[in-house]
Amino acid sequence: MASYILKRLLLMVPTLFGVLLLTFVTVQFVPGGPVEQMVAQLQGRDSGGERAATASAGYRGQLGLDPQRIAEIRRLYGFDKPPAARFWQMLKSFARFDLGTSFYQHKDVWQLIKEKLPVSISLGLWTFFISYGVAVPLGVAKAVRAGSRFDFVTTLLVLVGYAIPGFVLGVALLVVFGGQLQWFPLRGLISSNWHSLGWGAKITDYLWHITLPVIAMVLGSFAVTAMLTKNALLEEIRKQYVLTARAKGLGERKVLWKHVFRNALIPIVTGFPAAFIGAFFTGALLIETLFSLDGLGLLSYESVIRRDYPVVLGTLYFFTLIGLVTKLISDLCYVWVDPRVRFD
Repeated sequence: MASYILKRLLLMVPTLFGVLLLTFVTVQFVPGGPVEQMVAQLQGRDSGGERAATASAGYRGQLGLDPQRIAEIRRLYGFDKPPAARFWQMLKSFARFDLGTSFYQHKDVWQLIKEKLPVSISLGLWTFFISYGVAVPLGVAKAVRAGSRFDFVTTLLVLVGYAIPGFVLGVALLVVFGGQLQWFPLRGLISSNWHSLGWGAKITDYLWHITLPVIAMVLGSFAVTAMLTKNALLEEIRKQYVLTARAKGLGERKVLWKHVFRNALIPIVTGFPAAFIGAFFTGALLIETLFSLDGLGLLSYESVIRRDYPVVLGTLYFFTLIGLVTKLISDLCYVWVDPRVRFD
């Protein structure tokens, strides 16, 4: 086991290197970078990446700025060095977990991540616990009543919910419950006077704001987990050991919970780490934008649009590292759930 963990940890190094190299090559050489955007700002034009991209390779002479001024801007953003030198410097900084400083927000990337993390954690925790807390019991009930009217109706509802994209449902929820009925707020995670409220009012205000975004995010993972639980149970129920347990006189409840449920949980439990982390960092961009929630998804999107390379590469490094560690934990869960598994 120790040798397997060590091998996996060592394999993370080339994986991280490959991800960072591909992303560096992609983002560093696209038009509309920070130098072009700064030049556009100095000339009073739009600073967006799309407009600045028109002055890509030939911006030195076309824009009529002093070449020395342009050289100062390139030095300010570190573009006076060759790409290989910049990439090597980035790798050394990332090895020390120094993610650099944002070009536009002038803050340390770690500080930006810590500022945005509470929003992503709020959405992720609620999405994860509601998805598994409701979907697993529902999947068990569907497996026990397979082929019944209850199974048919719940499958239809689950699949309809799964077919509706989260952002489309979010728009509908905002229009109906936020706009027409005005039952829930249209934006933000808390009210502007949240800090002056009592503890009970703070909790109520937070739940009031988080309800619609969580509903919009839950449906997709909820459907997958429910159907996975049902199918895993049905597969185990058909196996020979279940018939043997019933032949020995064990009751249906004992067979289900002591034998079938434990084995059926293997694909579900081993997916817990990935689902738990994935609820924080994936699929929240459109929801955060729609409900004006300033989280990691929105930070990553805005940094790509503004060509804020330290934030793009720093958050990518952070997400990739977490993803690799989570994948390792998921694999180790197989041994924890099923002692018959041996990695050697």
